[in-house]
Amino acid sequence: MDSHVIATHEVEAGHDEHPAHLRHHFVSLEQQEETASFGMWLFLLTEIMFFGGLFTAYLIYRNWYFPAFVSASHTLSIVLGGVNTLVLISSSFTMAMGVWCAETKRKQGLIISLVATLILGFAFLGIKAVEYTEKFEKHHVPGANFDAMSFVYPVAELGKPLEKALAPDMAVHTEVYFSLYFAMTGMHAVHMIIGIAILIVLIIQASRGAYSRGYITTIENFGLYWHFVDIVWIFLFPLLYLISRHA
Repeated sequence: MDSHVIATHEVEAGHDEHPAHLRHHFVSLEQQEETASFGMWLFLLTEIMFFGGLFTAYLIYRNWYFPAFVSASHTLSIVLGGVNTLVLISSSFTMAMGVWCAETKRKQGLIISLVATLILGFAFLGIKAVEYTEKFEKHHVPGANFDAMSFVYPVAELGKPLEKALAPDMAVHTEVYFSLYFAMTGMHAVHMIIGIAILIVLIIQASRGAYSRGYITTIENFGLYWHFVDIVWIFLFPLLYLISRHA
């Protein structure tokens, strides 16, 4: 009888010491954190392979249809692309601040950082929507209404920059450029939308004190995801907007 009572007290004591955020299928918080971090890095590896395939396709086609790609890239706005780059770099900073606030148990700072990251994410998508709208208006969206004859190629003659119309057989390949442009920036935007949705959930949970009691792996892993999305854009911006912007 005494041994049964002792065992009952031990079980109750163990139950009281069990952290609320420790899932039942993990032995310890350390194992749960390591598993979550490993899963995130594995997910990011698959993302690297996915975007790596798109980057490879872009470089191959750019080599094949260089004049068409140069001409098409000149229709993009460096100003809008540059502003979006600054927006994403700023969002990486606010996200890093959010992770730091979570580590130091600064609830209010964490909420402010996540909200700032959310606002910057919406700003990026808003600017990208402006760019997409312009492409629809100029008929630069691949499809039946694509206008391949409106592109010119920058050249230099006698030291003066000039523009010449692309040959028809090369102009048709500008559609390949915009197919890759919308595929790459579109998939990037999808990742941004997913990140914004997760941010909203994290803000709600943070306001309830979910990440102020020691378990911050969720915030850290989301920070990795957000930084990865930002790094992808750091590669997209020069590839799509900056290369060969001179005669």
